[in-house]
Amino acid sequence: MKKHIVAIVGDIPPGTHKIVEVEGRSVGIYNINGGFHALRNICPHQGAELCKGMVTAAVVSSGPGDFQFEREGEIVRCPWHQWEFDIQTGCMIIDSSMRTKTYDVTVEKFGVSIDNDYVLIHMQ
Repeated sequence: MKKHIVAIVGDIPPGTHKIVEVEGRSVGIYNINGGFHALRNICPHQGAELCKGMVTAAVVSSGPGDFQFEREGEIVRCPWHQWEFDIQTGCMIIDSSMRTKTYDVTVEKFGVSIDNDYVLIHMQ
């Protein structure tokens, strides 16, 4: 498994994301409450750039007229057809058998760096 430095932690504050190219693949790196997650930037439905979609919350309901927002900032919505995916798992919200590729992400400090921690993506 190869490691690639994709950003400095401060480049991706909590609640934001950054799209990077790694080994010819477009990947979205998301910071959810200080935890980093990486998704392939392709919607498995028809190939849209998934990571250019809106980041939102999951909407849950116990019945007609009732709805609540949960997991704010953890769902990305495809910009073409509004399919929603869990950023942490890559799974589609309503059908977990449909998913986009995820990658492991770590944060490390290197050698002489003073105040910079680096976000690394692990490619298989």
